[in-house]
Amino acid sequence: MNVQIEESWKIRLEPEFEKDYFRTLTNFVREEYSQYPIYPPGKLIFNAFNLCPFDKVKVVIIGQDPYHGPGQAHGLCFSVNDGVRFPPSLINIFKEIKDDIGTDA
Repeated sequence: MNVQIEESWKIRLEPEFEKDYFRTLTNFVREEYSQYPIYPPGKLIFNAFNLCPFDKVKVVIIGQDPYHGPGQAHGLCFSVNDGVRFPPSLINIFKEIKDDIGTDA
């Protein structure tokens, strides 16, 4: 898994990456990826830490159930790439946004 992490996150997370628990976790995740279909693709598991610098973060949303269809998950919760059919949870979020603020998201 060749992940990319934006520099401001890398500076903050690097100390954790060196700890035994994280190395154990990394080995486990690599093994799982080698045996099973897992989403998102390994290189995208830290996509959120690559696309938004630390000092630009305003809100953090953590999803409970990751998208599990091919091509859906790309490392950001409640998001799919352009051209990918919206999963039901994302459709519901857009409906709630429209109900709450009266506009399409």
